Amino acid sequence: MGGRAGFVTSGACPGSLQRIAVVGTGGSGKTTLAGRLARRLGIPHVELDALHWDPDWTPAPDFRERVAEALSGDGWITDGNYSKVRDLVWGRADTIVWLDYSLPRVMWQVTVRTLRRSLRQEELWGTNRESLRQAFFGRDSIIWYAFKSYPRRKKQYPLLFAQPEYGHFRVVHLRSPRQARRWLESLESGHE
Repeated sequence: MGGRAGFVTSGACPGSLQRIAVVGTGGSGKTTLAGRLARRLGIPHVELDALHWDPDWTPAPDFRERVAEALSGDGWITDGNYSKVRDLVWGRADTIVWLDYSLPRVMWQVTVRTLRRSLRQEELWGTNRESLRQAFFGRDSIIWYAFKSYPRRKKQYPLLFAQPEYGHFRVVHLRSPRQARRWLESLESGHE
């Protein structure tokens, strides 16, 4: 993959930004960036977590169908790493945005986000809420998951991007929130 101005890009021609998948380790800021990108480009934001989770943190049995329906339009921006729908998302994507931030940055972000959500009892997908006990001590802790999955994602994504079935899209590789902000600004000015 070649790059310029700190962004590593490859694949599809620049200019095609209609179907974008934002990926990265849990807590890296995928949903935040996807939301900002959707507002900037005027394209619907499809939050994969919202399609995946039913009440009581139960995975939706019709997740693939929900995703297929949500992505049936011409333009969308997704955020998430669900391998069980990767073929649906990446198969139609023209751009993958990889948030590849440092481990300390990701751990800081996921911890602050989890504390905020838990203390404010923010309602998440399927009317679910995070709890401090679950977040820090539960076997399904998002903080532990982010830490554990970080090295795997770091190795996995470059290998996936090199697969022939994924040669049709461009990869935007962002290594810091500052790079992400600069990239978003470049989209606004039309100088990506």
